[in-house]
Amino acid sequence: MAEIAIDNLRHSYDNDLSDPSRLALKRVDLTWKNGSAYALLGPSGCGKTSMLNIISGLVRQTTGRVLFNGNDVTDLPTEARNIAQVFQFPVLYDTMTVEQNLAFPLRNRGEDKATIRRRVGEVAEMLDLVPLLKKRAAGLGAADKQKISLGRGLVREDVAAILFDEPLTVIDPHVKFELRRKLKLVHDALNLTLIYVTHDQSEALTLADEVVVMSDGEVMQVGTPQDLYERPKHRFVGNFIGSPGMNFIPCTLEGERLVFAGGALAAPNWLGPRLKPDQKLAIGVRPQALCVAGAGEEAVAGRIVEAQLRGDSYIADVAIGETLVKMRLPDHVALPTDVFGVHFPPRSTLVFADDRLLGDLHEQD
Repeated sequence: MAEIAIDNLRHSYDNDLSDPSRLALKRVDLTWKNGSAYALLGPSGCGKTSMLNIISGLVRQTTGRVLFNGNDVTDLPTEARNIAQVFQFPVLYDTMTVEQNLAFPLRNRGEDKATIRRRVGEVAEMLDLVPLLKKRAAGLGAADKQKISLGRGLVREDVAAILFDEPLTVIDPHVKFELRRKLKLVHDALNLTLIYVTHDQSEALTLADEVVVMSDGEVMQVGTPQDLYERPKHRFVGNFIGSPGMNFIPCTLEGERLVFAGGALAAPNWLGPRLKPDQKLAIGVRPQALCVAGAGEEAVAGRIVEAQLRGDSYIADVAIGETLVKMRLPDHVALPTDVFGVHFPPRSTLVFADDRLLGDLHEQD
């Protein structure tokens, strides 16, 4: 097992750090706790795979350090880092059997036959590969091949961490759930540090203890799935997490009110002292947090423009004056056909300044 630390790391594939727009990774300082499961989540090209390959040693960062358990491994080659890496496309020997593929890393290191037999058996049992041990890899499906690739990484007993680079991208959707479940079970059983790269938020939020959200070479937020959903620290995170993403409504602070096109809400008393001159404000609120106002609740007038049924709820486009927001409404309740009161629950209604979270409407000084 390993605690992995990234210290003051920046990377450019042409080694030119003078132009920030050309950096694959801007300054990153991050610690991956020993034995925890992490997801690296973000859109294509945001730096996820670069980060993974720097950790494994496949890529040498331009500046900064990589530390395993406090030891600087920046100058160590990949094979000396005791890292297993599973790629998007399985790396196997198709002419070998499943058993031979699993045994290959151990034979390559000169392990004795008894150890090889024991470890192959243990890993095959863990990954449900026992019935396939005598079959050649060439004849197997993509899901089984990816399990073999995972097994090749796990078969060594000295593996400190396992890195996944979008391993389920080529897997049929109906098989993905089972493989995600298996990965979670393997992690829990072995207590390895696990880092999983994906652009799929459902994979990240179901598999990981903590999620690292990246955009344009920067780490935007690290937190539990609940943290990211309920308290995004940056507008990008609020947009990227959730389907649909968080509503953002530009507003201004006028006296004790947050005023926007179509309405106003009571401003928290902490907001004025925290604001800097010329900062741009926005209210952020999740579609399912918005609700039809009850008696005595603060509300602004809204009108449903369009609604689509998704599963057990409607996603409604609601016009609040000139502002359009999305609301998630239950399918067992009749949708309002006229103007109605839209309630913004204070604990779930966030205030952002220049795209960064300041707090919520419920907070006090």
